[in-house]
Amino acid sequence: MDTTPLVRTPPLLSFALIALLSLLTACGGEKANEADNWSLMLSDLPGALTSVWGTSATDVWAVGGDPDDRSGNTVLHYDGSQWERLTTGYNGDLWWVFGFADGPVYMSGKNGLVLKYQNGTFERMDTPGTATVYGIWGVSPNDLWAVGGNVTGGAFAWRYEGEGWQPAEGFPGEIAASDSLFKAWGSSNNDVWLIGTGGITIHFDGTTFSTDPSQTTRHLFTVHGRTGDYAAVGGFGSGVIVQHDGQEWKDVTPNGAPHVIGVYLDDKGSYAVGVEGSVLRREDGKWQVLDTGLDLIQALHAVWVDPEGGVWAAGGQVLAPPLVNGVLLHRKVIASDAL
Repeated sequence: MDTTPLVRTPPLLSFALIALLSLLTACGGEKANEADNWSLMLSDLPGALTSVWGTSATDVWAVGGDPDDRSGNTVLHYDGSQWERLTTGYNGDLWWVFGFADGPVYMSGKNGLVLKYQNGTFERMDTPGTATVYGIWGVSPNDLWAVGGNVTGGAFAWRYEGEGWQPAEGFPGEIAASDSLFKAWGSSNNDVWLIGTGGITIHFDGTTFSTDPSQTTRHLFTVHGRTGDYAAVGGFGSGVIVQHDGQEWKDVTPNGAPHVIGVYLDDKGSYAVGVEGSVLRREDGKWQVLDTGLDLIQALHAVWVDPEGGVWAAGGQVLAPPLVNGVLLHRKVIASDAL
């Protein structure tokens, strides 16, 4: 992979304009219709957006594809007033972003790429393989997981414990040979879930790995949750949602669910996203498709809920290369959310 530093390009000025228009729209007062709470904050970006994460509504990160314009992988940052595109100096599609309030921020992607951003500088971390790193997560900057594979095989789980990335000790060899992993998430360092192809769900209890029946054989793309409340989503063509209550996984897919790709559970709202701009919300334990009022052909790949309850959903052309035509949806916080 060519890792020659790229010439820095200026921020995309249109990002600031689109964000400003979105914020002005949000100032029009509380709306009764759910669709009126959603806006298309960014659209027609060169690279698709595959992941969104942040520490607050004024510190939001979105990453994604490496468009064919010599600008490198897509990394955007929002400071509450405008978006800026940052030049990493590296190439290759990025698939996930995760970090910590005081830094660093980590990004993972193609060809074993893991980038660490801190104090205004991107650093490529040494990794033990060249397969795609689809997911990255951790409990601290010195306790991280990275997972991935080759879509149909070559699953891996790497650990970073302050002294370089290493293959996770005890990771099942049979899974490495037959499956691929897409995401990792946990509530603590002894409660970590890894999910992937064929409905595979692997739990790490701080010492050992174990597989747990997920009640589906369909691919699972994202997992998220809280202690005793987890959800994993996926499917293809149509969607699947499974939830774990601390005891077992159960299929809770609503009738007619679209292909679902991203999920995020939070006290301020639990959301899932998928193809053709679809957004689902969990209410009273049940998932239902929302009407955002936005007519999109792009798939939404990831969703994040900020501490104030705002919802951010990232996507674009993410189901097949090239990863282009990025979009970002935003749901503003309204007074009724606190009721």
